[in-house]
Amino acid sequence: MGLFDSLAGSMMGKLGGEKGAIAQVAVDLFNQNGGLPGVLEKFNTAGFADAAASWVGTGANQPISADQITQVLGNSTITAAADKLGISSNEISAKIAEYLPQLIDRMTPNGEVGKDSGNVLATLLGMLK
Repeated sequence: MGLFDSLAGSMMGKLGGEKGAIAQVAVDLFNQNGGLPGVLEKFNTAGFADAAASWVGTGANQPISADQITQVLGNSTITAAADKLGISSNEISAKIAEYLPQLIDRMTPNGEVGKDSGNVLATLLGMLK
């Protein structure tokens, strides 16, 4: 575990409860998939390019369903996240479907993925206050 991971874990632990746990799952998701560009590529490859583009763009965010989240991220990723939180796979998929479009939208305020777009931790902390 690197220094950044230790710091992130400490900060999210201070959030406590569900917010901290969801924040940790989000950071893990981004870390495991190559940051924001990697996450967006997964959605593009799975056929959800229009939805992903709406999250980055400056217009309204298209929704995504819990089933589509599972399709894109895979059952093993969803199951691992659910086990980490002690909730069902359906619950974590629904939470990711609810928060991921907002998170990506806030990470890309100018409607594009830039060099400063990858600060998932700062964005999450701002959303979860």
